[in-house]
Amino acid sequence: MPTTRNESPREKRVARLPLIDPETTSGDIRASFDRMPVKLNIFRMMAHAEANMIPAMRLGNSILHKQKLSAVNRELLILQAAQLEGGAYEWRQHVPIALGVGCTQGQVEAVERGDYDSAALNEAERALLSFGREVVENVRVPEATFAAMRRHFSEQEIVESIVALGFYMMMARLTEATETDLDPAAGMTVYDGGRK
Repeated sequence: MPTTRNESPREKRVARLPLIDPETTSGDIRASFDRMPVKLNIFRMMAHAEANMIPAMRLGNSILHKQKLSAVNRELLILQAAQLEGGAYEWRQHVPIALGVGCTQGQVEAVERGDYDSAALNEAERALLSFGREVVENVRVPEATFAAMRRHFSEQEIVESIVALGFYMMMARLTEATETDLDPAAGMTVYDGGRK
């Protein structure tokens, strides 16, 4: 998932399901679209699941704005989930957010390469990403990896990390299985819009 790249076949994909036109929605879904600073395709795809869209958006918003886990650590995990799951959509949207909340380009590149021993990462970030890889790839986490996570993060932050990974694994599956059209990166515009 390169941070900058030329147009590839994945860039030209067309969604397997039609994107919902926000103007044709009603009720809570329409109100949600009306509040969005940018009506991203991921939400237009999610709108097919009417009963799930609002709860999913609330969960996503709580991950981005209400967790105790720091914004930098959260974005490292989101990028990790996107990188491990092949979530091109999430990668594109979250690299600018990661940089906007304080991640360095070196950290982003380390996650992109899967290099969790990189000098760009501190000891806590290495423990976090090693833990994240186990959660995504193996579900169960070896005792040593869990113990390293506990040295740096509270019980609340550990559970929040699992919730963030799981949510963005789901979003990667949504966008990849449906081949949701990639939007230009909206970055901090969407992130800041979620604070309201």
